[in-house]
Amino acid sequence: MGERFKLSLPVWGSAMDGVVDVDFAIAMGKLGGVAVLNLDGVHTRYQDSAPIIKRIAEADKSQVNALLKEVYREPVKPHLISERIKAIKAAGVPCAVSTIPARAGERAEVVQKAGADVLVVQGTVLTARHSSKSYHQLSFEDLVRACDIPVVVGNCVHYETALELMETGIAGILVGVGPGAACTTRGVLGVGVPQVTATADVAAARDEHMRRGGMRVAVITDGGMRIGADVCKAFASGADAVMIGTPLAGAEESASKGFNWGMATPDPNLPRGTRIHVGTKATLHEILMGPARVDDGSQNFAGALRSALGVCGARDIPEFQHVEMVIAPSITSEGKSFQQAQHVGMGKS
Repeated sequence: MGERFKLSLPVWGSAMDGVVDVDFAIAMGKLGGVAVLNLDGVHTRYQDSAPIIKRIAEADKSQVNALLKEVYREPVKPHLISERIKAIKAAGVPCAVSTIPARAGERAEVVQKAGADVLVVQGTVLTARHSSKSYHQLSFEDLVRACDIPVVVGNCVHYETALELMETGIAGILVGVGPGAACTTRGVLGVGVPQVTATADVAAARDEHMRRGGMRVAVITDGGMRIGADVCKAFASGADAVMIGTPLAGAEESASKGFNWGMATPDPNLPRGTRIHVGTKATLHEILMGPARVDDGSQNFAGALRSALGVCGARDIPEFQHVEMVIAPSITSEGKSFQQAQHVGMGKS
């Protein structure tokens, strides 16, 4: 995203309510990354969201979906959007917020006035030609013009779709449909593309966009990464940054202290996620920056990336984006180890 928004650590925390609250966003910002606050989540629906998070974390897995639908019926409070953003900015760290497309236009002014640095517009799949019978069609060109802050959109997995989105003036694009550990989109909708393929295709669209004279659009691989090796593969596939959720749910600082559920899990009509138990694994610093206390790749992502660059002879991430790769993931099991182990979501069969 050029000079408009730069991170010393190219890692974004996914806008998951069980992971990112104000305190977590501050902690991650101090480490050089950015954690995205979900404006459609419990933290903007309840003045004190901690008891709600605790109820979800402690619910029996047979009852958790009904509980999620119940607690997410509470309406979002506009004043809480401003309060949360101001609290993060008061700590002197970057603030990124996420909204569903249907509310992006009306919230753009609010989040800018409150001091947010980035507006993320996120749905299961977004296109530049999105249409809906239930709400006014969102124009990304109009939204970008209305914002003095970078606009990041997602999600996307397709070259031509990504190229069209980039031509609207967005600053970043999220890559991935269904790879996240708490997501069941691939099982519910049958839609998804392995992350390496998706990242490579969207990165190719970025390069073509630049060849045509456009600005560089940040490609952010979103989901499906559990360990340092996965993070490294995302960058090698062409990503400029990664967005992770479940690994951060295991941080001592996470909102739920060891649980995670997707943004579409509480959907009242067609849930596309499940709650998973990760457990508390380490501090956020240990997960992102080290030093690692284990040998399974689940800690010190930054160190893994630096070492991978060195092993591959790359001096920086742009060089690393051009290394050769051979990858063959499974479309139904990628990133789903927690669901399989706990027999929830796509791991029931």
